[in-house]
Amino acid sequence: MLPKFTDPKSIQDYLDGLAYNITDRTLCPYDVTRERIAHCMDGAVFAAAALDSIGHPPLLVDLRAIHDDDHVIAVYKEQGLWGAVAKSNTTSLRFRAPVYRSIRELALSYFAVYFNTDGEMSLHEYSRPFSLRKYGRKYLSEPDVAYIGADLDATIHYPIVSRKRLKSLPTAPQYLIDACFLGANHAGLYKKG
Repeated sequence: MLPKFTDPKSIQDYLDGLAYNITDRTLCPYDVTRERIAHCMDGAVFAAAALDSIGHPPLLVDLRAIHDDDHVIAVYKEQGLWGAVAKSNTTSLRFRAPVYRSIRELALSYFAVYFNTDGEMSLHEYSRPFSLRKYGRKYLSEPDVAYIGADLDATIHYPIVSRKRLKSLPTAPQYLIDACFLGANHAGLYKKG
C-alpha cells in the first residue's frame, strides 16, 4: 500500500527521505514503500502512482543523456502548468514546481544542472508524457517493473540540443559540480566506460 499524500510536494518530501537504490532492480511502488529505497526509475514510478492517488494522471517523462544516466521524472499539471516529482542521486534533478507551460520548458529546467561527474553537460532529449494507466494496477505490486523503463525508452523523444552542440558546451564549474553531487551515493553514480 502507498502512504497517504496531500499534494505533489508531500510526495517529493517522502522520496527525499528514502535511501538511494544502487541496484539494477526497478522496484514497484509497494516495494519502494516497504524497502524505503529508490533510484530515479523506481522513484518516478512510485511518484506517478502517488500522483494518481491524489487525482493526477500517472505520467512519466524520460530525460535522455549522453555519457551519463538517463533520468525519469513523474510529471503533473496544475492550472495548466507542468511540474515534476523525482528521485535523484544528485541535489539538482528533483522537484519542479508547476510553473512550466510545456514539457519542453520543464525538460529545459533540468538542462543547466544535468551533467556527469566530470561536469560535461549531458541532457540530450526528452520524451512526451508516458501514461502508466495502460498497465492497470499490476505495476503497483510486481517484483520488478523494468519493463516500464523499456517501454518508456522506446517512445518518441525530442531533441533538446544536438550531440555536436552538446560536446562543444563548456563544463560545469567545480562549485556547481560539488553542490549537485553533495550527499550522493557514489556507488550509484554514472561511470564512464
